[in-house]
Amino acid sequence: MTKVVVAMSGGVDSSVAAALLKQQGYDVIGMMLRLWSEPGKEDSNRCCTPDAMAQARRVAAGLDIPFYVVDAKDVFRKTVVEYFFDGYASGGTPNPCLVCNRSIRWEFLLNHALALGAEYMATGHYVRRKTGDGGSIKLLRAVDHSKDQSYVLHVLTQEKLKHALFPVGEYPKTEVRKIAESFGLPTASRPDSQDLCFLAGEDYRTFLRRNAAQMLRPGEIVTRNGTVVGSHDGLANYTIGQRKGLGVASPVPLYVITKNAIHNTLVVGTQEELGLSELIVRDVNWLSGVAPTEVFRALVKIRYSAKEVEAWVRPFEDGTRVEVRFDAPLRDITAGQAAVFYDGNVMLGGGMII
Repeated sequence: MTKVVVAMSGGVDSSVAAALLKQQGYDVIGMMLRLWSEPGKEDSNRCCTPDAMAQARRVAAGLDIPFYVVDAKDVFRKTVVEYFFDGYASGGTPNPCLVCNRSIRWEFLLNHALALGAEYMATGHYVRRKTGDGGSIKLLRAVDHSKDQSYVLHVLTQEKLKHALFPVGEYPKTEVRKIAESFGLPTASRPDSQDLCFLAGEDYRTFLRRNAAQMLRPGEIVTRNGTVVGSHDGLANYTIGQRKGLGVASPVPLYVITKNAIHNTLVVGTQEELGLSELIVRDVNWLSGVAPTEVFRALVKIRYSAKEVEAWVRPFEDGTRVEVRFDAPLRDITAGQAAVFYDGNVMLGGGMII
């Protein structure tokens, strides 16, 4: 019997993934990560609260599968939370979920699964896995595009995909809840989790003030030509495209255009100045394992919640960077987020916007 470890979170998606795999005849093991939380806020980390852990245990017991908790607090703090701090310190807007998926879930946890003799690790991500010609594995957007999570999985390699299963990607979310009810899972009506787990439901600015106040240095707000128009209370407190809360008197609305970490200045401009038609991406991971060498058309997504838009993608000779030129300007291109490329429903790869 083929052994598979299911990364459980106490939510409905991973619970249904475990139930479906058990029904399909796999030897299923449930495994949950205990992640870092601020001291005193352990009950609020949405990924591994005592309640979530209890729910996962109940699901495992109901399915009659083993359940283990793996302590990942230290590696999570050093890898994911430090990345979060470093991203804001450099003037970007980091997405720590990408690092968590690459280094924690699909390295740290996968290694634990393989050490148990598992052939696969499954998660509750809404994405589809298909084997193509020649045995290469492709990732496709989920059947339910409104829940598609392929964006955060552009970090996977062919080697990791060989061990990956995504049982719920073939179903709409409404159907997944019905499946949970049919299995009698206690998580059937559990609400979806939102925001970053270690923020414990707080605004990220509050978290930074408490844990990395040194990066919130006041500075000047300037226009693109260098005219000082106001002052800011720390670059990390602002987002690209932000209009409200700038505290700048102007006859026309001003928006955050970019953040200059070297000079600690917040650059603002008019709505016409906000849009960009191109960007550069570094550290691109191509899911096929082979970097393209010619310019190609693709659908490009510049953040998790963004709509895919059409663009030309020009690879650099090093194979790890690309230039993206959009058919129409985009307002919210943000350094530190990922740009992910698709050919229809098939994910091609992605990397970090610089």
